[in-house]
Amino acid sequence: MLKCPNCQSKDVGKIGVNQYYCWNCYIEMTIAKGVIYTHQVEEDGSLSSLDDLFGEEERTISM
Repeated sequence: MLKCPNCQSKDVGKIGVNQYYCWNCYIEMTIAKGVIYTHQVEEDGSLSSLDDLFGEEERTISM
């Protein structure tokens, strides 16, 4: 089960192929090659990267 790297919530839903959304803190996540890439959804619908807020350990998942 996927946990949000930001708030540790398990309230994460799948929104696309390898794309997830945390319903607790409202960030979008993309998984590629075992790494979680996090994004904030802006008012205009664009995505801003939040990857610099998390260490490599926090962003790595075991597949």
